[in-house]
Amino acid sequence: MEKYDENNIFAKIIRKEAPCKKIYEDETILCFENIRKEADVHWLIVPKGEYICFDDFMAKADPKNIVNFFQTIRQIAHEHGLDKKGYKLVTNNGASVGQSVFHFHIHLLSGENLMHL
Repeated sequence: MEKYDENNIFAKIIRKEAPCKKIYEDETILCFENIRKEADVHWLIVPKGEYICFDDFMAKADPKNIVNFFQTIRQIAHEHGLDKKGYKLVTNNGASVGQSVFHFHIHLLSGENLMHL
């Protein structure tokens, strides 16, 4: 696996060196709007640690942080009523399947016409 790039855009957003439209933030997680929306709701949820992809996150993160990350995604969805509308979670693991920012992140999508995503 390659070395984590500390200058990727999500790392810059976490360090507040780049702007974002924040939805949620705590000590370990940041959720913000995707600037390239593909749905009515298209948010990105990132752990604040240095993880390249899902596989890296699962291999290196403390099990408590892994559980907290996914429980927080559920909490965010529920707080915004997305559990009632329905939502989709997507992550890419590697450039060959579409990962373009090499900081692990989950896309949370909700709204009309999500079947194609």
